[in-house]
Amino acid sequence: MVRLEPGPGIVLWRERLDRAAQTALVAAVLALVAEAPFYRPQMPKSGAPFSVEETNFGPLGWLSEPGGYRYGATHPVTGKPWPAMPPALLALWQAVADYPHEPECCLVNLYRGEARMGLHQDRDEAALEAPVVSLSLGDNARFRIGGTTRKGPTQSFLLQSGDVLRFGGPARLAFHGIDKVVAGSSTLIPGGGRINLTLRRVTRPAA
Repeated sequence: MVRLEPGPGIVLWRERLDRAAQTALVAAVLALVAEAPFYRPQMPKSGAPFSVEETNFGPLGWLSEPGGYRYGATHPVTGKPWPAMPPALLALWQAVADYPHEPECCLVNLYRGEARMGLHQDRDEAALEAPVVSLSLGDNARFRIGGTTRKGPTQSFLLQSGDVLRFGGPARLAFHGIDKVVAGSSTLIPGGGRINLTLRRVTRPAA
């Protein structure tokens, strides 16, 4: 495992999870996906579908709908509560987040085919003092991150299976996205593709 700091507030752990840990976590994730299946969220206003498929684990799930972005406690298709996060993800957060309270949302994005994610900010949370922790599983992806303005300078680097990325502090509201996924670069995910697990604290803890 190698720890890198690509910029202020950004920490990247290469191969934070070894292959055995990745395989076990994928099995746990897919078991939960059977309860909370992947679906395609819609863009606000236009209603156009995302290129990625999505689901959530934890007390709250991040939702994108024609009416806007929000957090909710239930799956928009099944109407059921989101399943609890796997213990391995809670342990990962405790190990790398440098934040004393547990995450409330694990956003699960599935990238297949030409799926990508345009530059955006994670700004729908009240607890902006908490970092965002992201875990990559499966195919490699070209990740891009900049500053707090959309048209500012950016840098990009490859995220590989087992890599963990944390951004917080001055980078908490950095614009970031996925330019491209390298299809077939990993055999970890049954059926191929990339799963990204994004852990966030949503609400501010009680004083």
